Amino acid sequence: MPRSLHDLTFDQLREEIVAAGLRPAHAGTLWNTLHFKAMADPLAREDLLPPLRKWLTQVLSDGSWMLDVPPVSLDTASSDGLTHKFLLRMADAQEIETVIMGYTGRHTACVSTQAGCAMGCVFCATGQMGFVRHLRPGEIVAQVLHAQRSVRANGGKGLRNLVFMGMGEPLHNYDAVMTALDIICDTRGLNIGPSKISVSTVGVVPGILRMAAEKRPYNLAVSLHAATEEERAKLIPANQRWPLSDLIAACRSYNAQTGRRIFFAWTLIQGVNDTPEHARLIAELLQGLDAHINLIPLNQTDGYDGSESSDSAADIFHRILQDAGFPCTIRQRRGIDVAAGCGQLKAAKSVRRKAA
Repeated sequence: MPRSLHDLTFDQLREEIVAAGLRPAHAGTLWNTLHFKAMADPLAREDLLPPLRKWLTQVLSDGSWMLDVPPVSLDTASSDGLTHKFLLRMADAQEIETVIMGYTGRHTACVSTQAGCAMGCVFCATGQMGFVRHLRPGEIVAQVLHAQRSVRANGGKGLRNLVFMGMGEPLHNYDAVMTALDIICDTRGLNIGPSKISVSTVGVVPGILRMAAEKRPYNLAVSLHAATEEERAKLIPANQRWPLSDLIAACRSYNAQTGRRIFFAWTLIQGVNDTPEHARLIAELLQGLDAHINLIPLNQTDGYDGSESSDSAADIFHRILQDAGFPCTIRQRRGIDVAAGCGQLKAAKSVRRKAA
């Protein structure tokens, strides 16, 4: 398969442009075309200078380079009028899902980082699907560019927020995700600020520690869902590899090294983890951490029989955590009718590759 221009950071693109005998300024033009203007067909830009147009035409036609502009296999709009789910087809025919959520004055894209997921969380549709392959940086960036074009085409100014909470475990695909974020945050292109980006993990401890050591400026979101080793292992098989005790130690190290708040996600499952005692256990577990807790009523999936907590149970849970001194939010549910909610993303496994 040819290399993708969307895989490249600005510096890498400039190196390729110069190596091809073009002036460095042509890299700025092409980067602006691909990432600031988010053009699906850069050759459609009328003011491309002849040397750049000639080179781009040649490398795209001879297959030495390609563009990540995945076609839409399915565009599904939620009845809430603000949520769209896109099934995007990659160059190898693998399909992934990306979601756009509209709010007052802003749009957020929920981005996938893998086809499938190796973590196996029992209540998550992607986890039930299993792992297919990692996404390349360009395939991750392509989702953001598609969302950007979609928002602009519908009269919006563009994306303001990104959540890496779609299909896959971002920290299992660490290098590709961080390269994609370098591209997405570049002020000459998409220019989405790091403070507007959240990277979610089920608890991949080496990735959390690496984010801290590298001083990555993105928001870290940790999927917790249980406050004891035994209960978490039942919901999150990855807890056997990275036990809860190690995860919390990594979070304390992250807090200390970065000074950044951590956002913990807790999916409320009726009769499983939604009692007042569970709330008190969270408060004890996270004591001393700079933490915000997001409570998420369970979204139904075909592979899990659990049900969402009642409103009254969620309210009591919420109040206990607030009284314990933790900022706490019951997350607004979006796109549930089209399976675009948290934990509901899934696609057919059209490509199978050995897990990394």
